[in-house]
Amino acid sequence: MVFKALTRRTTPDIPSAPDLTRVDLHAEGDVLHCRLFGTWTTQTAGVMDRQMNDLGRRRDFQRLRIDLSGIRQLDTAGAWLVERLASAQRRRGAEVELAGVSDAARILLAAVGPAAMAPELHPDGRRYSMLSEFFAAIGATVYNIRADLLYGMHMLGATISGAQLKLGRGHAVNPAAIVHQIDRMGVGAVPIIVLMSAIVGAIIAQQGAFQLRFFGAEIFVVDLVGILILRELGVLLTAIMIAGRSGSAITAEIGSMKMREEVDALRVIGLNPIGVLVFPRLVALVIVLPCLTIVANFAALGGAMMVAWFYSGISPVAFVDRLGGAIDLTTIFAGLIKAPFMAMIVGIIASVEGMKVGGSAESLGNHVTTSVVKAIFIVIVVDGLFAMFYAAIDF
Repeated sequence: MVFKALTRRTTPDIPSAPDLTRVDLHAEGDVLHCRLFGTWTTQTAGVMDRQMNDLGRRRDFQRLRIDLSGIRQLDTAGAWLVERLASAQRRRGAEVELAGVSDAARILLAAVGPAAMAPELHPDGRRYSMLSEFFAAIGATVYNIRADLLYGMHMLGATISGAQLKLGRGHAVNPAAIVHQIDRMGVGAVPIIVLMSAIVGAIIAQQGAFQLRFFGAEIFVVDLVGILILRELGVLLTAIMIAGRSGSAITAEIGSMKMREEVDALRVIGLNPIGVLVFPRLVALVIVLPCLTIVANFAALGGAMMVAWFYSGISPVAFVDRLGGAIDLTTIFAGLIKAPFMAMIVGIIASVEGMKVGGSAESLGNHVTTSVVKAIFIVIVVDGLFAMFYAAIDF
């Protein structure tokens, strides 16, 4: 039985027999002689991989003798294939003997040995069964969540403790950097927040009035809009918009600096990257998000007021008068209390994902997407937890 693969050549000559990368097999009783020929390098590893996998799954012999004397050239890829075959057979209890091993080949085999000791292959060629892959994915996800949580807590702790701009200096706060971030994340976001909130408020008012009209309770649309916007939707939609707008920007900025090794350069010159990059953005978000929530609340109520006026005939004076009786300070603060927590969540997740960016543009794009998705998901979960907590304490 012979497995063959042609190696690439720079000349158009037809390769001779010694140039053929192949495996010659010869069985003698319970001993399988396996002799390797040709060039076992990265160029031929892909071609020989399946054949070596088939040999690793064979169970019709008790001893395996691998002869490497016919190999003309060997690199780490070829050595890994050989060592993987040997480790697979040893794992099932077969005796494996390596013959014709040169000093250079012995060094390569020893170097790739730990990497070649992979789990046993599934009979159809997969490394694991479908069930094992499912639980392995769950385990990897849980482990990644744990790592992200620890990194986020480290980042939060370093920020709260001061996050000194220069290691060893007692004064860490840079007001100019914080004001700059407030301008970018807060002032720059006002137009889109106002537009989005006004449209959402108008839609809620129109749909609420349309449904309540059947019961002759159209005036209660003011109560509906006021409580829903001030307690839930105002801060939630603002946090989602900030996660998509500012969170992605934070991840992209820190990630691009990580790609260009600017983060490492900050450490080299004695600066703390958390203090320089994360601290101003986190403080700015904590300041900005409650302010934007107030703006969003006013915009949503304004949009609802206009719709109630033109669609239901509820004048602005009647709307404001009814709104004053429907809400109180607890309704207002129930939403505003959430804002700083959501700001911390968005900022920490964005910063952690930015610090995890590798050296490629693909990695940057993946982490920016992950940052936005994680931030929106956790913000919604936290909003639900706050709702449960408020209900439990009757707030």
